[in-house]
Amino acid sequence: MRTRFILSIAALTALALSPGGARVTSAASPELPKELHIGYQKIGALLILKKQGLLEKRLAAQGITVSWVEFQSGPPLIEALNAGAIDFGYTGDTPPIFAQASGVNFVYVASIPNPGKSNAILVRTDSGIKTIEDLRGKKIALVKGSSAHNVLVQTLKKANVPWSDITPVYLQPADAGAAIQSGAVDAWSIWDPFYAVAEHYPNVRVLTDAEGIAPSNSFFVASRDYATRYPATIQAVVDEAQRAWRWSESHQDQLAQTLADASGVDLADERVVAARGNYQVSYLGPGVIRRQQSIADTFSKLGLIPKPIQIGDAVWTPSGRTLTATGAEAQH
Repeated sequence: MRTRFILSIAALTALALSPGGARVTSAASPELPKELHIGYQKIGALLILKKQGLLEKRLAAQGITVSWVEFQSGPPLIEALNAGAIDFGYTGDTPPIFAQASGVNFVYVASIPNPGKSNAILVRTDSGIKTIEDLRGKKIALVKGSSAHNVLVQTLKKANVPWSDITPVYLQPADAGAAIQSGAVDAWSIWDPFYAVAEHYPNVRVLTDAEGIAPSNSFFVASRDYATRYPATIQAVVDEAQRAWRWSESHQDQLAQTLADASGVDLADERVVAARGNYQVSYLGPGVIRRQQSIADTFSKLGLIPKPIQIGDAVWTPSGRTLTATGAEAQH
């Protein structure tokens, strides 16, 4: 019996330590990181989450330190994710498509619907542009690989204007705003709060917003390695971001003030931004994946990304939980 006992212990030890063996980890003691680096912009749920400080309090109890890194737009945020400078971030629909096509090892974590109210194409009043068709032959400013890129692509597609018929001018928002005011470009595809601010520019008007033309989603994204190793931490971020964003919907005056304090944009403009927002957060369902796949397929056909991609290959699914479109938590 003693011999069988020793052999049993030896066999269990070998199983636990062998490359193919399943290491048993206590469910009550999941692996936890020491740090979480979050990339954010001066918009959206992550800005409010940062302001409220609730995530820091929740993760501090687990010995996890949270740090925040600010970005002006999604593409540089994705670059930082790829470089390992951040672990988690918020971006529009198009930066993840460019990232996946370029081999960035990330995952989609959750989404926020963007019906299109907060994106628009602005034109100079002296440009001669009266309709979308009039964009032919014009210089149009946008951030390459941003949600504004998709808005312009979809707007042109709706009017049967080939992408090759316009001249894209790739500029970050601050430079693009200066370019349309100076007349260096004829039009500008942009999102809030820059859109709300630019509505006051002299000699600039709204040609069209993206509602009904380019409805899409914004996304929470994470390093694939981080999400795989620390799923409970990723879920904690989504939980707290959802709570912060739900609070924002019912406290839009406070939301506008927080946005104005962060961005330096006039409070009246940030009230417009708040009113145009969407406050639902959910993990990715089939409909969101299909819509994102359609955008990716369009960019591939136009040759704007180096290869076709499958969005489903980069979707992270939390274990045993979903978040419904209304933010209610469900088990499955």
